[in-house]
Amino acid sequence: MSQTTTFARRFACALIVATAALTVSPAAQAATKIQHLISPGGIEAWFVQDSTVPLIAMEYAFGGGASQDPADKPGVSNLVASLLDEGSGDLDSKTYHERLDRRAIELSFSTSRDQLRGSLRMLRDNRDEAFDLLRMALTSAHFDSVDVERIRSQVISNLRRESSNPSALAGRKFLELAFPGHPYGRPASGTIESVPTITIDDLKDYTRHVLAKDTLKLAVVGDVDPATLGKLLDQTFGALPAKASLTPVPDVVATKPPQRVQVTLDVPQTVITFGGPGISRHDPQFMAAYVVNHILGGGGLSSRLYHEVREKRGLAYSVYDALVWMDHSALFIGNTGTRSDRAGETIDAVDREIRRIAEEGPTQNELDEAKSYINGSQMLALDTSSKLAQALLQYQLDKMPIDYIEKRSEIVNAVTLEDAKAVAKRLWSQGLLTVVVGRTPQAAAQPAAATAPAVKAN
Repeated sequence: MSQTTTFARRFACALIVATAALTVSPAAQAATKIQHLISPGGIEAWFVQDSTVPLIAMEYAFGGGASQDPADKPGVSNLVASLLDEGSGDLDSKTYHERLDRRAIELSFSTSRDQLRGSLRMLRDNRDEAFDLLRMALTSAHFDSVDVERIRSQVISNLRRESSNPSALAGRKFLELAFPGHPYGRPASGTIESVPTITIDDLKDYTRHVLAKDTLKLAVVGDVDPATLGKLLDQTFGALPAKASLTPVPDVVATKPPQRVQVTLDVPQTVITFGGPGISRHDPQFMAAYVVNHILGGGGLSSRLYHEVREKRGLAYSVYDALVWMDHSALFIGNTGTRSDRAGETIDAVDREIRRIAEEGPTQNELDEAKSYINGSQMLALDTSSKLAQALLQYQLDKMPIDYIEKRSEIVNAVTLEDAKAVAKRLWSQGLLTVVVGRTPQAAAQPAAATAPAVKAN
């Protein structure tokens, strides 16, 4: 990439951020009017009433997630999330989806390490039917054998594809390395061996233990009044059990670096996943860590890793890292891909840059630019009802106060250069956990046709 092109892109990004800081969307303006709504039946939600468009967006989450999968059956929560909308009540799967499609109702479920999450989006006039379809999915999902086998076959097919996908393999192996013997170290989507053993009883048992009102978090943004929304929430969630029955998950600190694992796979491009112990969301140094990580690898084209690995040495097309926080642990994790014969050089470049920021910290100019970008980009992150609902749900899961959106810029601006240097040393001075997926260094030095058969990684 030429210097001219790089400068143009950076200038464009700066212009977008500056414009966003001056032009606040209706959804972002509405964020200052967040209500803590409690329904007549005691269901709580963060709610923004916004009549800009006749649309309602709701995000919801139940505590549990993949960490509640049986140790010998990872993938249960993923199957549950894939099957909740495959027929419920008096509707089979085909009829249920026809009802969704007829009213342009968007309903989905997903699983993370700590939550079973979902999303519901509809036009205002279709709200009653949309909320009722969600109620049916949560309280009377069928788990019919024909649907279970159809979804199971799709999951297994995806797992087989991932078994030869270097990025997927690197991500799985990294979590195994970071969290050995802990639920966070198991693959949320399951394994080729575990998914075939999951029974319908396993799925039903999971829903009985996880879907309950005491761990439910809700965020609603849209064209509905508080009284009507309260009734809808009671009708939708009121019949769920009062308390979940969750298996306790222990707090854990990720494996101490440095460690490196090689997974042999005969592919032209080697994938490198790197990281280490992170920082909890409620640690006093969290925001300093968030800002300095933007400088290191979270800032896209402006990050140090991008400059060193892509622009300066041409080793990779992209490189990034991010902070990841969970209920019981935290990581920083990054990724890049490069030619097999340049993998060693790429790892060394990443390691040097991370050690440099640990030893020296960022400059004042880097810190000022990062804080400006982070504050400006928040406007872009809240420019639709759905994005605002997603943010409000995440802040609840992170146990933030309801006025956090208003306070966030002040918290970002309070980060000092001393704060940034201290947390950079804390995060990155120990080195890296590194997973390399690709040809062995010896094989990478030879023509592809001369390489030995790869050892299959599961």
